[in-house]
Formats: sequence, C-alpha cells, structure tokens
Amino acid sequence: MTPIPAQRLDAIITRHDIVTAQLSAGGGDSESFVQLSRELSDLEPVVAAIGRYRDAEANLAGIQALIDEPGGDPEMRALAAEEKPEAEEALLAAHRALQLLLLPKDAADEKSAILEIRAGTGGDEAALFAGDLFRMYAKYAELKGWKVEVISESEGTAGGYREVVAEVKGRGVFARLKFESGAHRVQRVPETETQGRIHTSAATVAVLPEAEDVDITVNEADLKIDTMRAQGAGGQHVNKTESAIRITHIPSGIVVFVQEERSQHKNRARAMALLKAKLYDAERQAKDSARAADRKAQVGSGDRSERIRTYNFPQARVTDHRVNLTLYRLEEVIAGSALDEVIDALVTEHQAELLAAEGMA
Repeated sequence: MTPIPAQRLDAIITRHDIVTAQLSAGGGDSESFVQLSRELSDLEPVVAAIGRYRDAEANLAGIQALIDEPGGDPEMRALAAEEKPEAEEALLAAHRALQLLLLPKDAADEKSAILEIRAGTGGDEAALFAGDLFRMYAKYAELKGWKVEVISESEGTAGGYREVVAEVKGRGVFARLKFESGAHRVQRVPETETQGRIHTSAATVAVLPEAEDVDITVNEADLKIDTMRAQGAGGQHVNKTESAIRITHIPSGIVVFVQEERSQHKNRARAMALLKAKLYDAERQAKDSARAADRKAQVGSGDRSERIRTYNFPQARVTDHRVNLTLYRLEEVIAGSALDEVIDALVTEHQAELLAAEGMA
C-alpha cells in the first residue's frame, strides 16, 4: 500500500475550508457562486474519504501500540492482535476509496453528451441494429433520469436508422457513456432470412462531450451556413419552408446538418451546439494524441473504428472485447437495465490502469 502524502490531503482540506467560507460569505456574481458550489460538491466526498482514511490509520496505529507496549496487559494485547487484521482491511479499503477519488478527473466527465449512431456493414439489418442501439441508450438514459432529444435522423428503408444523432442531457452523462464509442457488432437471424442463417452486421457509436461557450469559441467568419427544405425518406421534401440548416466549419471541414425542427432558428441553434461538440471533441482528441503514452493506460484506444462489443442473439450473449466481459443477459442489456454492468466493468478497468499510471496501484 503506497502511502498518500499528508501534505496533499491537508491541501485538499484547506481548499474545502476556503470554498465553504467564500460561499457562506456570499457576494460575487452568480457565475462565481455556481463554480464554487460545483467545486464544493466535488471536494466534499474527497474530504469525507480523507476523514475515513485518517480514522482507519489512527485506529490501526492504536491497536499496534497496544500490541507493542512492553509490559502491557496480556489479555489486552491478545484482544488487539485479534482486531488487527480487521483494522488493516478497513485501512486498505479506505486507502483504495481515497485513491480513486484522487485520480485525475476528465474535465468533460460531468457534461451532457452528443450521441451519434451510424449503420455500418449489413444493409437493412445494420440500420435495424442502429435502431436497437439507440433505443438501448434511450432506455438507459430514462433509468438515469437523463433527457434525450433527437438532433437529426435518417431512417433505414426497412426501419431503424442509417444515422441518428441525439443530445443526452444530464449530469455525468459523458462519464458513463464515453466508453461506448466504437464499432458494435450484432449476430442474429434476420426476419427475412428463410434458411435460418446467422448474419453479422455492425453499427458505429460516437459519444462527444457537449461543449459550453467557455469550452470552445467559434468565429462566425469561419462558417458557411446553408438553408434548405427538410427532406424525408427517398429525398422527398417534407415541408415547404427552408427550415433545415447545414453549417460548414471552413477551417476544419466539419459539416453538420439539422432538420428536426420546423423552426429555422431552432435548427440553427441545434446545429451550432452539434458543431461546437465536434470541435471540442477534435480539440480533446488532438490533446490526447499529444499524450499518446498516457492514452495507452486507457481502456481501448477510443478509436471509433475499433470493434468493442458483440451482441449475439442466438446465444443471448453480450461480449465486451476490451475487458473480456461476457454476460448471458442480452435482452436486459438491450433494454438498458443491465448496461450498467458492462459500463461498471469498463470504468473499473480504466481506474485500475490510471492507478498504475499514477504509480498508486
């Protein structure tokens, strides 16, 4: 067990006291108040964990002192010796819990997210699978109390989606969904398959942290904005007004298209939010590339072309290839109710890799 420097823990407690005092004193603008409130809510669980860790340290030290006391009461020493293993275990658990709270935080973890799902190889079956994935995340979001709003969608000819982009709003959405980015594969017998053969098709998922104005600044001069009529399946126009918006960010070449709302103003606002999320994600990816050695400590590469998970319907099996996790609970995973089991395994693996990278394992 690697000791955690006392100076580091003292600094956290001091900062907690300062923030508490500043909030109690009032004053300042509303933005400062919100920032301090968020910082306090982040610090409180860490300070509580420090208290438990130090209590466990003190308890074990007291037990050890009784055992080591020369000429001490033999009965008390024997009792202390019996209690020592339990005290050591409690200290180890408190140490581990505190270590996890002290790990570097991803600045985007608390944010809402943009979820993009695209049908890959497999034709109509891939589009149906993309629809299944979208419903899985929508149900999972509902269980978490998050809100899902579709930004744009392109339906498949036999159902499902060729592409669907949605905003998932709530605190901590990105932290839970960020490991979902990648290629998802399905193995099942399509309804149109007369010979009972299993087909394999795929869909790709991308999860982007939603950018706030403080995260990314967009220069209007860098944008090419086009308006057009919204289109439905087969390309037919679904309304007579030019409410659909396409924004091209000229420096990066990123293009976003939104046509869900009948209001051009609403579509423009959603398109800008989507563009900012893509630019913010590109900026984060560039920073991550500059820290390539550190990225090796993460679960998978995060490459969206990487096959991350297989959903096998004949065997009712879900396998996440990054952590070698297999669950024979496919229906529950697809319904969103068992998705936490997969995500928890990914988060745990990620934390273990980070601990090792920080030299805290």
